Amino acid sequence: MSKNIGSKNIGELAVQCLRHLEACDFEAMRAMCTESATVWHNDGKGNQTVDEKIAQLKPLADTVGSLRFDIIRQFQGEHEVLQQQVLRLTMPDGSRSEVHAAMYFRFDGDLIDRMEEYAYEMGPA
Repeated sequence: MSKNIGSKNIGELAVQCLRHLEACDFEAMRAMCTESATVWHNDGKGNQTVDEKIAQLKPLADTVGSLRFDIIRQFQGEHEVLQQQVLRLTMPDGSRSEVHAAMYFRFDGDLIDRMEEYAYEMGPA
């Protein structure tokens, strides 16, 4: 079921944030977040500010040919979205890789206040 905050659907906002990342439009992605937004990833580095995460992602724009988030499923609560997704990367040499993850978004009004990404390995099919 879609959850709206004001006139905005938070599931659509979560996907729009990822579309900005695909386009390496970090300013548009940042504009979707609160000033104090935090990001966590299960890489053991702990919490980051959204600005620290963007600084970490910017060099990726120069090394990746393209990236695409495919949303497999999405669940919405009152102020939060949880989705399963696959990040598909294509390198300039044509090689490809994918990262399977679950991603959590918490909203404060129409803005993202918290993102968490749980990357995981897929076993053999």
